Amino acid sequence: SQQGCDPFAQTQRSKLQHRRARINQQINKEMRMRAGAENLFRATSNHKVKETVALELSYVNSNLQLLKEELEELNSSVDVYQNDSESISVPMIPLGLKETKELDLLAPLKDFISEHYGEEGILFEKEIKELMELRQAMRTPSRNEAGLELLMEYYNQLYFLDSRFFPPTKSLGVFFHWYDSLTGVPSHQRALAFEKGSVLFNIGALHTQIGARQDRASLPGLNQAIDAFQKAAGAFNYLKENFSNAPSLDMSAASLNMLVRLMVAQVQECVFEKMTLLRAQHDFLTQLQLAQEAARVEEVYSLVHQTMTQAHVKDYVPFSWTTMVHVKSEHFKALSHYFAAIALCDCPAASDAELPEQEKAFIQFHVTMPEGPSLRVLLQDPEERRKLGKAHLKKAIMKHEEAMRIHGLCKILRKMDILQEVLSFAHKRSLSKYSEIDHEEDFFETGDAPDIHPKTHQKPEIKSPNFSQVKVTDLFHRLGPLSVFSAKNKWYPVRRVHLMRGEKGFGFTLRGDSPVLIAGVIPGGCASEAGLKEGDYIISVNGKDCKWSKHAEVVQLLKSTGEEGVEIGVITLQGSEGPKAADKKAAAMSSGSGVMKSNKENSRKSLMNSKSASTLLVWSKKSKRSKKSTYGIPFTTVGDNEVMY
Repeated sequence: SQQGCDPFAQTQRSKLQHRRARINQQINKEMRMRAGAENLFRATSNHKVKETVALELSYVNSNLQLLKEELEELNSSVDVYQNDSESISVPMIPLGLKETKELDLLAPLKDFISEHYGEEGILFEKEIKELMELRQAMRTPSRNEAGLELLMEYYNQLYFLDSRFFPPTKSLGVFFHWYDSLTGVPSHQRALAFEKGSVLFNIGALHTQIGARQDRASLPGLNQAIDAFQKAAGAFNYLKENFSNAPSLDMSAASLNMLVRLMVAQVQECVFEKMTLLRAQHDFLTQLQLAQEAARVEEVYSLVHQTMTQAHVKDYVPFSWTTMVHVKSEHFKALSHYFAAIALCDCPAASDAELPEQEKAFIQFHVTMPEGPSLRVLLQDPEERRKLGKAHLKKAIMKHEEAMRIHGLCKILRKMDILQEVLSFAHKRSLSKYSEIDHEEDFFETGDAPDIHPKTHQKPEIKSPNFSQVKVTDLFHRLGPLSVFSAKNKWYPVRRVHLMRGEKGFGFTLRGDSPVLIAGVIPGGCASEAGLKEGDYIISVNGKDCKWSKHAEVVQLLKSTGEEGVEIGVITLQGSEGPKAADKKAAAMSSGSGVMKSNKENSRKSLMNSKSASTLLVWSKKSKRSKKSTYGIPFTTVGDNEVMY
């Protein structure tokens, strides 16, 4: 069976996870104290008591504030997830995994198996324990492909768990507890959707950690980082589109939207790095391209910064993240002006042969046309090129200084030397280029250079999770085919019927596989006398379980009976008695399949007696995987030939 990585191995990362878990527990405790104090404050009319409680509340709230700050500092331990390569790469932002409490499913699932399926719960202890071990393992996935597969495997297993044990009309009574990955605030819910959503969030978070630790000084490392951040964006986007009303802030639509944008920006930054790695040549067009790529990175980081500073997002996004994103947008704007200057000052003026191509590239290069001479003159006159280049450098230096100023405002980032080094290196590089092209006899006022038009040669892709890459088999396969034996179907207790073969056989027609269906009962025949009904399923023949048996196997078993006759076990689905009801139900299923899917959650909602509907996480199954098991009434298998027996 799959294993999580050892949570006690004292690596930097697991120390981090431990501290995070400890803070989560403390936050949990403070939240309980706060709830108690608030209740008391509302309930009491005694002024003295009210004053004491108000004081206690202010203590609790400031404690919570401190804990959240400590957690933020942990969440900003970006360096723990970075690579150890010598070369400098700008740090990326990884996400911490959501923590969860242990869950004991043994009793609830055993009870459900005996009540709903009429089987001995104790006989399924092995499967239940295996599921619990899988859940335990996925709490500490390793930061690689194996860790991702572990989370995927559990996520896929939840699909079966949902169909087997979560009826639309009643709750299993189990609470799923998960901590918010950004604030550490605990939430719990009975809806399995909350468990599914949290696992999906962790799939995204694990991708961010894998992306952040790649060595981006090499091409393979860069490509892996791009892939990881694109898949992280895909996981958060899938979560945003398929879940709603999450009880925790990190999974709210606004937060997921911000995370998707952040991942896309990190991909765009990698694309820029890839270009600097691949385009070693220093020709004019390459430098223009680099400037435009840098402008594109600035544009996407500005968008992320805008998203992070929105009213309902800024309170819980770590300040260090917001600052880093802001720093990067200024830094890349500076780089775009720097590369524009390099293109103009370090590359020789255009020859007549190069002019058309350079002119074409330069027309679309600036957001607005630079003042001064025509493009032709500009591109062929070294002095005019130097003038405009100098204006670009002046702007670059201003932006470098702004990036360094913002960086200095955040104490967590100030501790991060890597970012500091990158910023000051870029700043010094622009300064030295400026002094190199600055002539003492320059009497002209350096003009204002227009901004560079953003453009990229590789658009980031949002890659949705591919759930089918990890094949799982339903742990509770022994309960029988899901088309019949699911949480939402109900059936009458098993009837054991003794049949003797008459002259005309048993007097019924059979259809389909797993389980085989009695399609017709001949009036006055043996089957009819024994009380078999059209629509019954054969689940055993002479004590042999036939839930999964194919048509031919059941027929073989029936044919091999002698004089003594045969004992068959049958069940009747409730609500499917007789063909009329079945046809109606099949018609309803085909016409209203869209409604059924969303209603499933709505009916569950009312049962949760939740104080407000918004606290419920709704899983609207847009998932492609729901095709795996046909939920239509098995009467739809009309393709099978009916045979008289």
